[in-house]
Amino acid sequence: MTNPAAIRLTLHKSALAGMQARPKSLARALAYQAEEDVPEAVAHATEEDFQDVLYTSHSTDQLVELWRKQLTQWDYAENPGWTDTEPRTDERRAAVLDLLGLGEETKKLLIALVPVPRTAGQVVIATERTPWYTPQSQQGRTWYWPAYHRLLTEKGWPETGIAGLDAASDSVVAHLADPTSTEAYQSKGLVVGYVQSGKTANFTGVIAKAIDAGYRLVIVLGGTLNLLRAQTQRRLDMELVGRENILRGASEYESDYADDPAWSKGKFLTHGGLPSALGGFDIVRMTTRDNDYKSLLQGIVALEFEKQEPALPLHDPRNLHRSSARLMVVKKNKSVLTKLVKDLNKIKTPLSEIPVLIIDDESDEASVNTANPSKPDAERTAINQKISELLRMLPRAQYVGYTATPFANVFVDPSDTEDIFPKDFIVSLPRPVGYMGVQDFHDLESPLPPEERTFANSNERAHVRDIHLASDEDDTALQQAMDMFVLTAAMKLYREANGLGDRYFQHHTMLIHESVRTAEHRELLGRVTQLWWNSGYTGPSGRERLRKLFETDLAPVSHVRADGHATPSSYDELAPYIGAAAIRIGGDDQPIIVVNGDKDIETGEADFDKRSIWKILIGGQKLARGFTVEGLTVTYYRRRTNNASTLMQMGRWFGFRKGYQDLVRLYLGREETMGKRDIDLYEAFEAICLDEETFREQLQQYAEPVDGRAQVTPAQVPPLVSQHLSWLPPVSANKMYNAELLEIRSPGKPIEPAAYPTKTAAIKRNTERWRPLLDALDAPPTVFTSAVGQGAQVRAFKARTGLVEHSALVSLLSGLEWERPDHFAPHLTYLSQLDGTLAKVDDWLVIAPQLSANNQVEASVLGSVPLSLVRRSRQPGKASFGRIAGLEHRAMAQALVDEAVSGASVDASKPRHVTAKRGIILVYPVVEGSSEADVRAAAPHGAADPSRVIVAFTLVPPKSATDSTRRLVRFRTKDSSHLADAIVTHAE
Repeated sequence: MTNPAAIRLTLHKSALAGMQARPKSLARALAYQAEEDVPEAVAHATEEDFQDVLYTSHSTDQLVELWRKQLTQWDYAENPGWTDTEPRTDERRAAVLDLLGLGEETKKLLIALVPVPRTAGQVVIATERTPWYTPQSQQGRTWYWPAYHRLLTEKGWPETGIAGLDAASDSVVAHLADPTSTEAYQSKGLVVGYVQSGKTANFTGVIAKAIDAGYRLVIVLGGTLNLLRAQTQRRLDMELVGRENILRGASEYESDYADDPAWSKGKFLTHGGLPSALGGFDIVRMTTRDNDYKSLLQGIVALEFEKQEPALPLHDPRNLHRSSARLMVVKKNKSVLTKLVKDLNKIKTPLSEIPVLIIDDESDEASVNTANPSKPDAERTAINQKISELLRMLPRAQYVGYTATPFANVFVDPSDTEDIFPKDFIVSLPRPVGYMGVQDFHDLESPLPPEERTFANSNERAHVRDIHLASDEDDTALQQAMDMFVLTAAMKLYREANGLGDRYFQHHTMLIHESVRTAEHRELLGRVTQLWWNSGYTGPSGRERLRKLFETDLAPVSHVRADGHATPSSYDELAPYIGAAAIRIGGDDQPIIVVNGDKDIETGEADFDKRSIWKILIGGQKLARGFTVEGLTVTYYRRRTNNASTLMQMGRWFGFRKGYQDLVRLYLGREETMGKRDIDLYEAFEAICLDEETFREQLQQYAEPVDGRAQVTPAQVPPLVSQHLSWLPPVSANKMYNAELLEIRSPGKPIEPAAYPTKTAAIKRNTERWRPLLDALDAPPTVFTSAVGQGAQVRAFKARTGLVEHSALVSLLSGLEWERPDHFAPHLTYLSQLDGTLAKVDDWLVIAPQLSANNQVEASVLGSVPLSLVRRSRQPGKASFGRIAGLEHRAMAQALVDEAVSGASVDASKPRHVTAKRGIILVYPVVEGSSEADVRAAAPHGAADPSRVIVAFTLVPPKSATDSTRRLVRFRTKDSSHLADAIVTHAE
């Protein structure tokens, strides 16, 4: 080997291979490896040689990629023994480079070529545990995790993505019980991800590491539908089990995947031989893609676990690490689970010896029924009873639920989930890189008024299209959505021809969702079919519609959001691809697939695994839960529902959209019927998502340890969840969560209450209680400035201001009436102690922002100076309004509070300034309504009707408003005789 680059690469590979446990002196490692290598290697075994190469290297060079992989692993390592720095920080990277013994110049070069990753990590809420899962404990025993890691690398996953998955799956496995322990323990946990965000990849990693560690029976509960179970089985077979474990000596053509294109293309994981013949252990499949779990009868021996040392229990390491693992992917169905329970009771291996992992892939399907929270779901209850039976039979079983919403039923109904409550841990996964989620369809953090929003600065303008219909027969919006589907198909073909390569986009789909009723799907199929064949995509009328849509919508959005992907400069440049796109969709005379039953998958019509699909899908419940619609680009959603929780489950438009994120369009009903009222589905989605995002932020806040101990345990999460769900009944019929939330402390953080009263008399009484504070507002407005986000434009707004003593404000707040008093009570407990008991707050700066819109309505409230009335709508089925404070107002308040702490010069005599002991309260006279006419009707002669004005507010206490413990939440145990129990029985 005489190629210097190749010699250097081999040398560095060998040196880094010896540093898997921790970073060590690079100079020593290179010198040691050079002695073992070819003579020419000595010249490259110095830091000077490394530095010289880095000077001329690019980020994609092989040597840089090698170092990127290793540095990323060190950057992401959670709680390593060699440093106490936080992962993914400058401090962690500095510690790594110091341990490597590198000089300052080499450090700078490496950081420039491999920047420190800034992605968020997982958030873990857990009880205390005895550490057992460490790199040292698993040394020499890993087989399936390295194989999965290799597969992800071959699939093109970025190193940061693999490292993030590695860390997240580690945090789950570490909270399971040690499978080799002599004492049995059942750990139960929950992993919270995002809709369509890669939960399967996470639990595949968890299973790989768990079986490497010694778990020998893995039961995956793969949803309630055949298609979901089959989808999960295939994914695990392809990426974890591998070809050799599937075939077990049989011919390639005998595989249940013989008709799967991915099988013949070599995309299934290979081990290079049967793992047991190569020093590893096998995975025996108890289910296949086409067959759910069936009674084994005489074949019951397949569930028997072999022992090399018969006198020792299976969980003894001498037996465990020489035994095969069993894997089954089971539908959440009462009869299927009954068969499994029956068979397990027949086997000779003592059930108390088997380390079992149960993965519940669709625990979010047990979401609470918001239409009638008190009504139990009989099927769900029956399934949970079977899961409970499994857990009772298998004392070494670990239960891990996966959900796409933190508001899962497990935190809501204690009677329903007593046996699967995540008593040991909750892991909240970060939003993945490249994921297109709620933030990409909403302008959650935009301070821009609607008239200033553009395709470039507004996600709503770029991706969301309103559905306003003149009648039920009006198909104007549906036709435009179908036109957009054809246009985006042509754009995908254009991009394939201009850099991405042939068949880069395997799938291109449109989803139409109006109802869950099968009969209505058939009627809709007729309508859509007629629209398709009358669209004239190859004739002049169709082409003219497409040209107009391209020029007014597709082109201007892609021009500012294509992210470097090819975009035609004119419609004429795209036109040659229109015909090919229409043929690709409807060339077989079947442009539409109705997916409302398993048979649609079983016949292969909507099987994304078996063929390339460029189609319009009409569906309902079958597409609602867990099923991934590949290539989804255009969604037409008008589903009318009484159940708000189904909204998030129907967010099929969330996911990964590599190469076509700018083409995604969501056509959404803005006047849809939910129960007895019309709602705006876009606003309903935004409200739900805001609640979820706020709760995730809270979890992250409370996960920070205080004095080395967690502030919150899993048992204390339910009352935090209920803070965001004002429509829930306060307790269940016969069970209750044992933790009661007493206090939420928010030093320097906004407090925005929910659950304002709905009855006219209570609203009027509350408004009258605000009279002293409203009287304190000055007539001349004060000008404030605000900038939201890095590099954002500074904006000015006017507001009425005043000062109120802390004791007067607490007295006022204590007298307010609420639809759910328990929601504001923990905040009030905190505020009441800011009289010097916990900390001292002198007074509060009251700010009532004035709206700048031309159609603003100003009115006096109980004789106050004129105030801007604000229109808000309550969230569907809730007493809350969503976010009250304007984003620029909150940013201004936060900046003033931060300024007081930073020591900046302030003039305390001026009411617009904040001192270290002064808080801010933003006040908004809110009128509930759907139009500006409702606001004007509430103040016909310049004086607001106090029974129609809800004085809503946001508080920002000073950062000094806490004590030395820095604790943010405080709980009380309702039943102190059962301190360890999350759920207890109501006292009679």
